[in-house]
Amino acid sequence: MNKETINIIENEYEQTGASKRLNEFGMREMQQRAYEKRSSKYLLIKAPPASGKSRALMFIALDKIVNQGLKKVIIAVPETSIGASFSNTKLTQDGFFADWEVEQSNNLCAGSTDDKSKVKAFVRFMGSDDKILVCTHATIRFAFEELPASAFNDCVLAIDEFHHVSTSDSSILGRLITNVMRDSNVQMIAMTGSYFRGDAVPILSAEEEVKFDKVTYTYYEQLNGYEFLKTLGIGYHFYTGSYLDAGALDAVLDTTKKVIIHIPNVNAKESTQIGKHEEVMQIYGIIGEWLEQDPDTGIEILQTEDGRKLKVANLVEDEPTHRSKLDRYLAEVAREDINGVDIIVALGKAKEGFDWPFCEQALTIGYRASLTEIVQIIGRCTRDSYNKTHAQFTNLIVQPNGTQGDVQISVNNMLKAITASLLMEQVLAPNFTFKPRTTPNQKTAAGEVFVKGLRQAPNEKVKRILETELEDLTAAVLQDTQYQRSVAANHSPEYRKHLQSKIIRERLPGLNDDEIEVTRQYLASNLAFKTGKITSEGDKKFITMANSFVNLDDLTIDLIDSVNPFQHAFEVLAKKIGSDVFRVIQDTIAGSRIDMSDEDALALVPQIKSFVISHNGQYPRLNSNDKNEKLLAQAQAYLTARRSQLLRDKEVKNHEE
Repeated sequence: MNKETINIIENEYEQTGASKRLNEFGMREMQQRAYEKRSSKYLLIKAPPASGKSRALMFIALDKIVNQGLKKVIIAVPETSIGASFSNTKLTQDGFFADWEVEQSNNLCAGSTDDKSKVKAFVRFMGSDDKILVCTHATIRFAFEELPASAFNDCVLAIDEFHHVSTSDSSILGRLITNVMRDSNVQMIAMTGSYFRGDAVPILSAEEEVKFDKVTYTYYEQLNGYEFLKTLGIGYHFYTGSYLDAGALDAVLDTTKKVIIHIPNVNAKESTQIGKHEEVMQIYGIIGEWLEQDPDTGIEILQTEDGRKLKVANLVEDEPTHRSKLDRYLAEVAREDINGVDIIVALGKAKEGFDWPFCEQALTIGYRASLTEIVQIIGRCTRDSYNKTHAQFTNLIVQPNGTQGDVQISVNNMLKAITASLLMEQVLAPNFTFKPRTTPNQKTAAGEVFVKGLRQAPNEKVKRILETELEDLTAAVLQDTQYQRSVAANHSPEYRKHLQSKIIRERLPGLNDDEIEVTRQYLASNLAFKTGKITSEGDKKFITMANSFVNLDDLTIDLIDSVNPFQHAFEVLAKKIGSDVFRVIQDTIAGSRIDMSDEDALALVPQIKSFVISHNGQYPRLNSNDKNEKLLAQAQAYLTARRSQLLRDKEVKNHEE
């Protein structure tokens, strides 16, 4: 880790090699797990970058064609460059029963860029005896307008990077999936490395999602099973002024490493406003002296102060001829040859579907609103490769100056940064199985945790949710703006519990109050454990959660509910940007207006009553410096206003009658 980077997450892995080992059919661990579900009509594969999702799809798709009677396989990817992952592959040489072969005319990610011709080719394929087609999400969306849902009968429809789908009315791909699931016998395979969206819009409706069998291969399983990668750091570097000034980018950029630099969007607070091409030139000035450009590949040569010559790929430049040459070089040479490229500078590229296993460091300038995007960026440097034992993601962020106006602008971004860290902590940490503690001396197996007061799942429906939905629910909670602000303001555990239950109810309609509470307890346990640190002293195990150091034998659900999952992240950030500035940020968060619903306000009534009793009849004050008192006062004011509105509405109705 660079001395100027402050890491919120530092994970260490055991280098077991399990995630890369092949079985007798040439399948890795994740691929074996997916192949076991090859008979599923609807299958969702959630696995991190470099786990082998593309080849897993090949195995399953070939089995469906050869052994299950399906007629066609259609694979849709978000960008043409990702289509290369599904090119012809000799699977038989490692023991599988068939090879993956795609006719050139059916690879619509190569060749012509004309959308109309691609749609014609898609329609032709559907009427032919050809078996496999690869296209983009855009092509299948356009083709959907030309073909009825019944055209997909007896087909396998595979959607790569499935998080691009959503239930939003504007999502054509989402409507396509809904329609073909309803009006055809299509079989579906969905794949993603980040099964959540930055906008928190559900990917599938609850009715559709329950139809999918799920295969989950976690980031922890993947990284723990690597051969070379030992540690991963995720952190921040705060700076003032421009990121191109001294002490910003140059403070964290290590030109002895293989690095991807993601420059900020022109609309970002961190943008210099000098134009993207000029920003690249100034980054070059930080790296060293520009020498030349290879006319055949587009690679540029820069020389550092100590005389090293570096190969730099400029993915900011979007001139078609340049991009075509460079993309081809990166796909065919740089991903195989460690000396092919040293530094990549990108704007909106080099994220999902981009494979550069040698990458050691990902530098991202500016906040990223999309958690999906952050996960994808981090995934670029977590490939296993012989050249690295450590991977580092660093987010460069403009430090607020402490004035009220500046802090107001920065608060949302700060919450996004913290949320992103917490979410990554969730996906990078090992999974635990939580069980109620019924006797003092219950013995735990590996990965098991007993919790006093934790309730048993009351039925099979809740058991299934706890087995398959817990990580997704945790992501939904962490992305919820109201929950973020409440936790950041350190509101009471009771209110956090209410918000957790509310989010579960919205995500899983149909659960009763008892089922929601049981689910919430396991969600809270999952959140607390993955932000905590487990240590051993003799034969005892302890967990540090926020400021609590607890013997696992004494762990209770009440203690878990008392933990603020943001606390550690806040403490780390406060040390870096200064306690005074950070206090202003927290005060700004706490002082922000809470968007309450009737449900939110009514949930706080018991706390309001307790406050009045304990304060000799005094009601909570809106101008209080205490964050929880202010929250209660807002709820009281909301309920008073609602009561008045309801009385007025009743009077109007009576008058009309």
